[in-house]
Order: sequence, then C-alpha cells, then structure tokens
Amino acid sequence: MYVRAGTGQIQSGKMREAIDIANDSVVPAAKAQKGFRGIYFMTNAASGNFLALSVWETEADMLASASDGFSREQFAKIGALIAGPPEFDHYELSVEASEGDIDA
Repeated sequence: MYVRAGTGQIQSGKMREAIDIANDSVVPAAKAQKGFRGIYFMTNAASGNFLALSVWETEADMLASASDGFSREQFAKIGALIAGPPEFDHYELSVEASEGDIDA
C-alpha cells in the first residue's frame, strides 16, 4: 500500500470548521476513488498544525488521484482555512500493525 501525506497549518479559530469539512466532504469523495483504503486527518489544536494521510492500494492509484487533481481539489475545500500552502509527500507503507497484531 501507499500513503500520501499532507501537512500544513489551520488558521486560528478555524480548526473545527476544517475537521467538519474533512468529515462531511473530503471523506465521502475519497471513498469514491479507485484504490482508496483509508484517510487520517490529525490536528494539533495548540499549534494549529495538521497531518493528513491517505492510504492507497497501489502506487498507481495514489499517483492517479494526484494527477487527476483529486488531492488538490480536496485540499482546496479547506484552502480558505489553511494558513499557507500545504506540503505533500508520498510513501510506501513498509510496516503496518494494529492492536490485534501486538503480542502480549
């Protein structure tokens, strides 16, 4: 699997609005994309920073979502709330574990 990471900062007092847009608009749109496997939107209220991770089945799916403008379109939905342009990077998911995978 592959991961796109986006980072940036939300304007002061706009965090709740950004979270609501992510839940109400970005998530449903992402679910309709080929190869989409998950999304995580993390926020730090104290700093205003966010980290958005989207997980894709294949590198081709991840890159297609970027080249067809999907990713930029989704970030544009919260663009007026962001205190500067977000930065993006791509990764291969090399290790994955969940609570059920941890030996006691």
